Amino acid sequence: MQPRPLRTTVIGSYPFPGWLEFAASRLAEFGPADIRELQEDAVIAAIHDQMAAGLDVITDGEQTRLDFNLSFYGFIEGIERERTPERRFGPPAHDQRGKHAIVSELSAPRGLGVVEEFQRLKALAPAGPTLKASVPGPYTLSGRLLPGKFYANRWLIARALLPIVQAELVKLVEAGCTEITVDEPSMSCYAHQEDTAQLVDLFNSTVEPVTGKARLSTHLCFGNFKGRAVGPRQYAAMFPAFLNFRVDEIHLEMASREFSELELIGTIAKKIDVSVGIIDVKSYYIETPADVAARVRRCLQHAPAERLSFAPDCGLSQTARWAAKQKLANMVLGVAAVRKELGL
Repeated sequence: MQPRPLRTTVIGSYPFPGWLEFAASRLAEFGPADIRELQEDAVIAAIHDQMAAGLDVITDGEQTRLDFNLSFYGFIEGIERERTPERRFGPPAHDQRGKHAIVSELSAPRGLGVVEEFQRLKALAPAGPTLKASVPGPYTLSGRLLPGKFYANRWLIARALLPIVQAELVKLVEAGCTEITVDEPSMSCYAHQEDTAQLVDLFNSTVEPVTGKARLSTHLCFGNFKGRAVGPRQYAAMFPAFLNFRVDEIHLEMASREFSELELIGTIAKKIDVSVGIIDVKSYYIETPADVAARVRRCLQHAPAERLSFAPDCGLSQTARWAAKQKLANMVLGVAAVRKELGL
């Protein structure tokens, strides 16, 4: 089914409530039932905030993922976790995150946990909004794993992870998930130095079994660990190659880049729907509904309403919850104002 024009959505993550962060640092003190209750309560909180904002599409806020990569590495056998990163102190950067050795062939007999996340979301969410799940793609998932005896380089690690991600996508569709983001921010961060045709082939091979069975999207950004980017913040290196992704929608980080390369959405919209990042998750300036409406009108100069949706630039996990709530509410109000102007 074709989604409504100018719909409002999110990427995936949402800020943890303060009590969840506190509890997550002390999980050894909790029993299994306590942890299940924590997880469920956190998802309820994320659903509440998204519903209060009035979003058309919601997620579980990735509330049960304590780290974007590490939460999945816990499901993957063959990884020896490094406990101390290369650098622990000073300004935040990716070298404060550990790299992990591969000690045997990679497998995930229990899956990656996303199906369980979706089932929890489906059980807790009210009727109305579309429910979206987010799964990291194999290239992004390979980023903190070290090449070595079993896999000589990152590409071989990603290829080994591909069937694991693929199996999760298939099970998500079987569980009734109709919208999935295959999250590959590493592809956009490193497209300037990688073979983009090889990236496209890896992505399309991953989604092949579920193409046409769910609405698929991917998120192209420049990194948001502790609110910091890691790649050259230009999309030129990715296109036209990334137009060959087998997806229904491509999401672009635009707001934090002052809508540089906005004309690109017109090129994409000739083939694929575009979700424009219209809220800057790296800034504590709270965009007003009028700001958002003006940005939507700018986007409409390049692409038709039926091809456009709007979201924050990235996941909101690195943004304080008080700001995330207001940013989402104002995003919905601004988009709604333009819908009204257009009679949609």
